[in-house]
Amino acid sequence: MNSPQVIKMYAAREEIYPREIKGRYASLRWVFVWLTQLAFYGLPWLNWNGRQALLFDLAARKFYIFGLVLWPQDFIYLAVLLVMCAWLLFLVTAIAGRVWCGFTCPQTVYTEIFLWIERQFEGRRSARIALDRQPPSLKKFARKGGKHLAWGAVALWTGFTFVGYFTPIDVLANEVRTLTFGPWEWFWVLFYSFATYGNAGWLREQVCKYMCPYARFQSSMFDRDSLIITYDAKRGEPRSPRSAGGCIDCSMCVQVCPTGIDIRKGLQYECIGCAACVDACNSVMDKIAQPRGLIRYSTDRAMAEGLSVEQIRRRAMRPRVLAYSGLLCAVALAFLASLWLRTPLKMDVIRDRGSMGREVEDGDIENVYRLQIMNTTERQHSYRISVSGLPTLVVVSDLEVTVGPTETRAVPVRLRTAYGAAKKGSNKIEVSLQALDDPSISVREEAVFIVPR
Repeated sequence: MNSPQVIKMYAAREEIYPREIKGRYASLRWVFVWLTQLAFYGLPWLNWNGRQALLFDLAARKFYIFGLVLWPQDFIYLAVLLVMCAWLLFLVTAIAGRVWCGFTCPQTVYTEIFLWIERQFEGRRSARIALDRQPPSLKKFARKGGKHLAWGAVALWTGFTFVGYFTPIDVLANEVRTLTFGPWEWFWVLFYSFATYGNAGWLREQVCKYMCPYARFQSSMFDRDSLIITYDAKRGEPRSPRSAGGCIDCSMCVQVCPTGIDIRKGLQYECIGCAACVDACNSVMDKIAQPRGLIRYSTDRAMAEGLSVEQIRRRAMRPRVLAYSGLLCAVALAFLASLWLRTPLKMDVIRDRGSMGREVEDGDIENVYRLQIMNTTERQHSYRISVSGLPTLVVVSDLEVTVGPTETRAVPVRLRTAYGAAKKGSNKIEVSLQALDDPSISVREEAVFIVPR
């Protein structure tokens, strides 16, 4: 009787050991690593007007972005900002392919950092391969353990910083010193730390190949004039160690690729556009005294038609790019204009449901309201309340109210009008609020004044 045969539906993952490479694009990648991480780790520690410059305070429902304070009612600004970021990504992709993925994506940035740490403990590519093939030993455990401890330290600091954008980071640091972390803070610090440790340390290229949706739909934003990493097959083929100016089949482009692909097989969705293969191929061409550019940034049209660099640049301003640019500029201008013209005062007029229009002792008709006043500036303001819409309508409660910086205050207001001055039923009125120290800050809201039938 034949033994059962096991058929594997999925191929086992082959470990990728990217070779370290030096070159123009490798240096540029590290420039972006430094810029993005200085911004990420540094911004929570910046102060503005005595508080954290960038803070998304979910508990207080306030977003502080330097001098701007956004409330839940201002969520539209955040939504528009996300739309602008998406359009900017589409524009950059249409022009230059996946440069976002290759140079500034957090997954790429942290993988680069974790690979650097790995090289400090385990050595270069050949040493790492040899170490993984060695049997367990104290030396191997020390190297691997040291690497994972360093990864864990970076991941924990990253998780702490991430939570510091939502809880004031000085408060968070004090809670660390006094060991008074709350359960949600523990959860999010550990969750984000684990995500950083797992994605950058273990999953690496699998995130780009299988988890990131951008890799799947990026091709819809490409056209024949989008810059991509290309292999000049006309020059490179056939491959031979003795090729004069062509591909000598050294496989350096494959060894340096963080996703383990062979760019000589053409454009593949796994390619993140990091240009490591460009640096590797150029370094080999320099060693054999041949011109650079066998692997380079170019376009599909340029490779097919032999276009020059100047012709590639001229074709960059095509209808798709102009459309993306026009939409992005229009939305950005509208966004900035809206922020500039935004009134830093909000008011909701809410009728007292428990007290409809009533006749008081002197025969006047009285309605009671609650004004929900929001001062969105970081200065205390005093406001004057006024009303209009009916001939004898007046405010019989306090006419002035003071609201602290970035504070919300509920103020009861009583309005009266003479009997017979308004028709029975509902009457439209307007309630106005104006800052006493800055007449340009004012707001007006409609309300209904009810006269009993």
